[in-house]
Amino acid sequence: MNDRAPAPDGLALVEALVNTVDLATGADTLDTAEGRAAFGLREEEVPEARELRESLRAVCLAHAGHPPHRAVTPLGALLARAPLLVAVDESDGSAALAPVDAAPLPSRVAAAVAEALTAGTWLRLKACELPTCHWAYYDRSPAGRGRWCSMAVCGARAKMRRYRAK
Repeated sequence: MNDRAPAPDGLALVEALVNTVDLATGADTLDTAEGRAAFGLREEEVPEARELRESLRAVCLAHAGHPPHRAVTPLGALLARAPLLVAVDESDGSAALAPVDAAPLPSRVAAAVAEALTAGTWLRLKACELPTCHWAYYDRSPAGRGRWCSMAVCGARAKMRRYRAK
C-alpha cells in the first residue's frame, strides 16, 4: 500500500503493527504464525495486540488531523500498563527507556513512543486519510502536512473524487 520508506528507529515497530491489517480486504497478518512471530506474539496475545494496533491507528489519524476511525481504548491507558525502566550504559553513561521485559509488545511500543517523543518524531507518524486505507506512514514532507500513505494511489483517488464531485 505504502510507497514510502519505513519510519525511523522504534517508530518502525509502531508503523509495522498498525499496518498488520488491510482495511480494504480485512486480511490481518496477525492471523498467521509468521505475522505473530514478527512481533514475538503468542496466539493468546493477539486480541491485546489488535486493541493496541487500533489505538495506535487512532493516534496516527489524529496526528494527520483526521477523526478516529472508531471508538478505541485510549492509547495512554494501554501504555500505562506497559512498564519501562531507565537503562543506563555504565561504560559511557548514556541512558534510554527500555521495556522491563523485552518480550511484551505493549512495553516495546511504549519504549518506541518514548524514544520518538524525545527525538521529536512522534507527531510525524500518521495514518492515511482514505477511510478504506488508514495505512500508517512516516511523514517526511518539509511542512509535515502529508495526508495520504501514497500520493500515487490514495492521494490520486482522493483528488479524482474531489474533481468528479465538482
